[in-house]
Amino acid sequence: ALSIAFILQYMASGARWVEERLEIRPLVWIGGGLLIAALSGVASRLFGYPLLTSWFTYVDLPLIGKTPLASAVVFDAGVALLVVGATVLMLVAIAHQSLRKPRAVSPATTDEESV
Repeated sequence: ALSIAFILQYMASGARWVEERLEIRPLVWIGGGLLIAALSGVASRLFGYPLLTSWFTYVDLPLIGKTPLASAVVFDAGVALLVVGATVLMLVAIAHQSLRKPRAVSPATTDEESV
């Protein structure tokens, strides 16, 4: 859903406007998300369980009550960061292509030569 918000922002405001205000560094988000997902998967090995084994419990939160909590949430958060970072990186690349100036055709080149 966050990736869709970035796509809509590019469509509504234009690439130049978004680029001037973009505070997300996509490569940092991709790297951070990958690191979080990998570490959450390897963390189970530290406790003697197989790779990517999930831990689950219930937590009593004020005003909410008994709420389920699983370690898979950390893995999912890492994947979400990675997806948002990758989407923003692709949007930046596509936007930069749309901002490029087309190559000027030299007057000596005719239509038959350019085809």
